[in-house]
Parts: sequence; structure tokens; C-alpha cells
Amino acid sequence: VQLVESGGGSVQVGGSLTLSCVASGLVWYSRYCMGWFRQVPGKEREGVASITVAGERLKYADSVNGRFAISLDSAKNTVYLQMDGLKTEDTAMYYCAAGRVYDPSACTPVTTVFGYWGQGTQVTVS
Repeated sequence: VQLVESGGGSVQVGGSLTLSCVASGLVWYSRYCMGWFRQVPGKEREGVASITVAGERLKYADSVNGRFAISLDSAKNTVYLQMDGLKTEDTAMYYCAAGRVYDPSACTPVTTVFGYWGQGTQVTVS
């Protein structure tokens, strides 16, 4: 499984960005959970959002709920993270992740669910 993120950059407070993650090497309609995480230096990786590849069970961290939206385009094997109302505390390296789950209820944005990770894309809000 290979995950390649894009879409990061610098944006002003209150602005928007859309991150993309192209996934290859997994069966798109199988029981995979896709997630977005973020990490700042010196801190643990934080789960942001997750979704099953069937498009069910969307989960968000409290810190982004109502501002971020995770979505899929199965035709493009791509998962997106739409980020609106960005705050300085959203500044981080953002990572895409994939993990096999046998029950959709297990798809949550916690690191132990995910075995595959992208290289990350930097988001800076100032």
C-alpha cells in the first residue's frame, strides 16, 4: 500500500485548504479505514478524521469537528481532507493513513488502527 499526500501549504487564519491522498495497492472496496493525522515537533501524532472506504462511519477529533471534512473519491482512489476556518493551532505535518478493519466500528482516528502511512504534507497557518 502506498499513500501520497498533497495540498499542504501556508494559509492565513480563517482560510481553507484541501489535502489529498492517493492510495494505491489496496482494494478500494475492501474493509479499509482511511485516516488523517497531524503532528507537530515534540508532540504525539494526533488523529484528525477517519472514514471507511465504503464511505461509512466518519469520525472527527473534537478539535476539528465542524471545521474539517473527510471524503472519498473511489474512482480516483483518493481521500480528501477539506479544512475550513483554519487556526494557528492547526499548523502541523499532516499524514494520510490506511488500515485494515474487520468491522466498520473499528475505524476511528487512532494510530493503532493504521498500518500504512504517507510521508506527510506541511500545513502552516499564520
